[in-house]
Amino acid sequence: MASGVTANTVEIGGVKLHLSTADRSEQSWIGQTEVLRQLLACWLVVDPSDRPLSPRLVGPPGIGKTTLAMAAAKLRKQALYINQCTADTRPEDLLVTPVLAESGKIAYHASPLVTAVITGGICVLDEGNRMNEKSWASLAPLLDHRRYVESVVAGITIHASPDFRCCVTMNEDESTYEVPDYILSRLQPTLTLGFPERDDEMAILKYHLPFAEQDLLGLTVEFLQQAHELKLDFSPRDGINILRFAIKRMAQDSDHPLSKDEAWLESLRCVLGEEASNLDELARRKRRAMGGQHSPMGLGDLFFSPDDPLHPDLDFDEDEDEDEDEDEDDDR
Repeated sequence: MASGVTANTVEIGGVKLHLSTADRSEQSWIGQTEVLRQLLACWLVVDPSDRPLSPRLVGPPGIGKTTLAMAAAKLRKQALYINQCTADTRPEDLLVTPVLAESGKIAYHASPLVTAVITGGICVLDEGNRMNEKSWASLAPLLDHRRYVESVVAGITIHASPDFRCCVTMNEDESTYEVPDYILSRLQPTLTLGFPERDDEMAILKYHLPFAEQDLLGLTVEFLQQAHELKLDFSPRDGINILRFAIKRMAQDSDHPLSKDEAWLESLRCVLGEEASNLDELARRKRRAMGGQHSPMGLGDLFFSPDDPLHPDLDFDEDEDEDEDEDEDDDR
């Protein structure tokens, strides 16, 4: 059990832990109110024998998954802690890290996750599917009915406060690990975030860039909405970056200042690449890449190699043309 709690430290099992600092960012959630309500429902406890859920927030990068968790924590009036997950994250990074102090002694530092566990805060495991299985395994007892973690480094077991809540954000891309099934079964339900509607997207950009001119906002929202229709993963975060750079380019003191259209187009190409200036072509390339260049396998592929003359799908007309060409060569 915890004892000797101060603002920055806590003692558990005779081990003094230095706590992490809560995230102080102010973020508002705009649009998609249903997914916010779903997240808040996950964290409810409706009976003394009930326990909160630890959901997955899934969607493309820049869609606002972390912002959603921030907004939910604010509504619950709980401190928020964010644990950024990477491929190099180790179990001790997630739990307790030993640090050599100036006195020459070992000081133990609690991660943002463990700090939330102890103090009854909310923790976001950001981009959780970038972590390896060994790191996930260290969290298994925390994510089920046991609700504790064991720090091998510090030699202590840390039980979660009844107020502790957790969620995991996951990007839909290929640069991730496959999360083990026994962990996925603990990270339920899955809450999927979609791209915002036109009015919501405009409101998001205005919230982050209240000084942006309406013309530039309109250009950016129109671009993003076209990208969403074409199933391209350009997000509100991309739109914010495009606007920021365009505004800065226009504000530069220069003998040849850029017009709004020139600055915006230059920013688009610098932020998203030259190919982003032709969304239709980019969407076609994406479809081709997803569809692949190989024709689907038929039943004959299971029994014959592609060049086997007995293959049922072999193009006999093509074979006959080759035979005719050989006969003509013989005649010559």
